[in-house]
Amino acid sequence: MKISEIFYSLQGEGGLVGMPSTFVRTSGCNLRCRWCDTPYTSWIPEGDEMTIDAVMDRVSAFPAVHAVVTGGEPMIAPGIGELTRRLKQAGMHITIETAGTVFTEVACDLLSISPKLANSKPEGPFAAQHERLRIQPSVLSRLMAAHDYQLKFVVAEPTDLTEIQELVEQLGAPRSKVILMPEGVELEALRQRTKWVAELCRERGYRFTPRLHVELYGNRRGV
Repeated sequence: MKISEIFYSLQGEGGLVGMPSTFVRTSGCNLRCRWCDTPYTSWIPEGDEMTIDAVMDRVSAFPAVHAVVTGGEPMIAPGIGELTRRLKQAGMHITIETAGTVFTEVACDLLSISPKLANSKPEGPFAAQHERLRIQPSVLSRLMAAHDYQLKFVVAEPTDLTEIQELVEQLGAPRSKVILMPEGVELEALRQRTKWVAELCRERGYRFTPRLHVELYGNRRGV
């Protein structure tokens, strides 16, 4: 499987924010978000072909008992089922971060599903494919039924809330499972969005997540 990076850090987003975790980032994605913060896994996929054994050797070098399998889109990575089963056999708690467009049989303790809103649509030749694939209600429902999950939405504008509410109602997700996260990789812009996104969460009963890794380390790889 093509691996972009493996590193040890704090989980920066979602319900386990702050948890020391080993991150396994696969390379390759079926979407092309215009604001993608890991373009080296989507727009220009980079990485090394690694065996499952090699990945496990790297993971075992770190002290974390939490593993975060992310991307790109890890659910399309060849061997993702075997990798997650091996991580589980090693006694690790597994979070998988996915856009929720593909169902794959995996071992998973927390499925962090981030459906891509209209704010993610890129310009150029990938626009039509992205728009066609970004929301797959039947896949989302199947994933939510199969695993403990959180729905994590990247919010760029207050108007995004209408699309979020419609999808949450369609999926029948409880508010406690819905997490709003401000979009941004520049600290000042992120802080500006944080203020009103947090207020939306307070008003609507959704959960809020910061982007802790950006706050701590800036927009860098391997953190």
